[in-house]
Amino acid sequence: MRLSKVMVTGGAGFIGSHLVDRLLRDGMEVVVVDNLTTGRRSNLNAGAAFHEVDISDPRLEELFRQDKPEAVFHLAAQISVSRSLNDPIYDATCNIIGAIHLLELCRRFEVERFVYSSTGGALYGEPERLPCSEEHPVRPLSPYGVSKYAGEHYLRCIGSMASMKYSILRYANVYGPRQDPEGEAGVIAIFAKRLLQNRQVVIYGSGQQERDFVYVDDVVDANLRVLQKEAQGPYNIGTGRSTSIEVIFHKLAQLTNCRLPPLYDPPRKGEVAKISLDIARATSELDWLPTTDLDEGLARTVEYFRSTSAQ
Repeated sequence: MRLSKVMVTGGAGFIGSHLVDRLLRDGMEVVVVDNLTTGRRSNLNAGAAFHEVDISDPRLEELFRQDKPEAVFHLAAQISVSRSLNDPIYDATCNIIGAIHLLELCRRFEVERFVYSSTGGALYGEPERLPCSEEHPVRPLSPYGVSKYAGEHYLRCIGSMASMKYSILRYANVYGPRQDPEGEAGVIAIFAKRLLQNRQVVIYGSGQQERDFVYVDDVVDANLRVLQKEAQGPYNIGTGRSTSIEVIFHKLAQLTNCRLPPLYDPPRKGEVAKISLDIARATSELDWLPTTDLDEGLARTVEYFRSTSAQ
């Protein structure tokens, strides 16, 4: 499908801003919608039109009428597991009500294509088998996982009602440049910045918990491929391999030349012990594979934080 104008919600955020950069390089006209709650103006590409507005805001209707996007990439979300545990109403307001409002506008303004960023890391719960395929039972341990899965169902329902083509991408633990090192969702960004500052990092739990870490450029490539292939999904977007938090710490400590040992705190509620995603469907149907190995991705991420801290 060849499109000329797309909207990216959350386009000032970590993954969204990288996607915007790629879309612009590919010659598309891009409209960014972001309320800047977690997104940053410094991430914005000057080549995209920007609207500081929440996806639940009634003003969004006028933007659809004005900009007439042909496709929408929906990345705006509340992504904190712990915040979803502490305030599930806020989580649902952002991730369910916001998504429904956005989908209704897409239906009314006859948007051709919708690409939904979901979660694989928080969706399946404690896995029965690894890596998890898309057919694995869905048993999220946090309201965040529940709300993102609810968004998938609303997309299927409203998308079918509107005859709108749509895709669902279930991300593993995405990392890379521009990830927020002050939040809690990006352990690699948090560790990298603290270690570069020669400060101790905190590991929650034993450090033996494992995650499937996928580099942001590979995630962006998956978004473009579902658009090109007109594929529906859901598709797991990860690496199929898991790495422990302690291994991540030691790799980053070596890259940053920091010798401070980590501190250990009790494990966080709502987080799984071990997760990795089976990407066979994405490989087969999208011709997609991650191309950035972990060591290369970690080195790029550390270099980014090293360069930005010097500014």
